[in-house]
Amino acid sequence: MSLYKFARFVVGLILKPLYRIKVSGKENVPKEGPVIICSNHISNFDPPVVGITCPRDIYFMAKEELFKNKILGGLLPKIHAFPIKRGMKDRNALRRGLEILKEGETLGLFPEGTRSKTGEIGQGLAGAGFFAVRSDAIIVPCAIIGPYQKMKPLKVIYGPPVNMKELRENKASAKEVTDAIMADIKKLIENN
Repeated sequence: MSLYKFARFVVGLILKPLYRIKVSGKENVPKEGPVIICSNHISNFDPPVVGITCPRDIYFMAKEELFKNKILGGLLPKIHAFPIKRGMKDRNALRRGLEILKEGETLGLFPEGTRSKTGEIGQGLAGAGFFAVRSDAIIVPCAIIGPYQKMKPLKVIYGPPVNMKELRENKASAKEVTDAIMADIKKLIENN
């Protein structure tokens, strides 16, 4: 068993009962081929929650500062995290994300770029759209509906893939694509 699978199992044993996690829509995540999971961001626990509820292994970007910690810096790459410099274009992180998709893997993104302090969905940054436009990945919106409180149900909903056909035909910008993704995430939240 890989460290990723072991970590996923252990984290699942802790978080699933603690937050009474309910998952729906897993059938919307393709079993193979490149996939981008795009989720709203309400807590530091979002990456592990998406990681334990998604039917596929996911690669996540994590802020570069975490990799400077001796313990975390060695552990994070083994659990499919790679660094990104926040607040600037990080060509290495963009390149690594595209490589992951080219290999037919799953990339997990939080298009807002940072946690929402209010729990309300915020504006998405162009990064998610960049990966969607530059790859053939299927984009699956994901909504995490809180709160993260012990013994209160936490919902994780995987929605139908974003309709990229029209966006690609109209040569939509990365920001326009991100806006479409965020609109789908917002619909998932509002309808549940």
